[in-house]
Amino acid sequence: MPTGVAIRDVREQLFDAAERVLFRDGPSGLTSRAVTTEANCAKGVMHRHFEDFDAFLAEFVLDRIDRMAPQAAALRDAAGTGTVAGNLTDALTALFESVAVAIVALVTFRDELRARLRETWPAGVPVLTEAAVMIASYLTAERELGRIAADADADMLAPMLIGTGHLLFADRKGSPPEAGAVLRMVTAVIAGVVQAP
Repeated sequence: MPTGVAIRDVREQLFDAAERVLFRDGPSGLTSRAVTTEANCAKGVMHRHFEDFDAFLAEFVLDRIDRMAPQAAALRDAAGTGTVAGNLTDALTALFESVAVAIVALVTFRDELRARLRETWPAGVPVLTEAAVMIASYLTAERELGRIAADADADMLAPMLIGTGHLLFADRKGSPPEAGAVLRMVTAVIAGVVQAP
């Protein structure tokens, strides 16, 4: 790798490389050397921008959580359109086909990363916690529109949907579940609260 060549958007380049390595090789394959090789840059580049590899990983995880904001806004805006089960199926599929499942494995795999994340994220697994907030916000909007029961507990339904969805998508090496399987799961979880049109 030539030295003295400026790299534009080095953080994004490294984060995108980390995501590709994480998808391809899993948490055990995600090393600083693997990331810099994938990013096609010298290893020292990472150390100029981050205190150490766990600091890099913590910022990577938080960056990927920040990228959920548009998805959360789109889901909330979908309240009152389509079907509740269809909207949730689409949201959960998009969530779990992203880097979310791999990040859960990464956070579980690395003790030091969990410790770093606790400094800014006090409870839960960051991606899943944020996803539960996104789903609960959507369900609350649907409850206000009368499309789910007035006594539906959005804060309880959301983690049920996230947890069950995670189980469907957790096999990183296997094929993702078919849309019909995700829809059946969502329909079963919300069956008691969906109001007839």
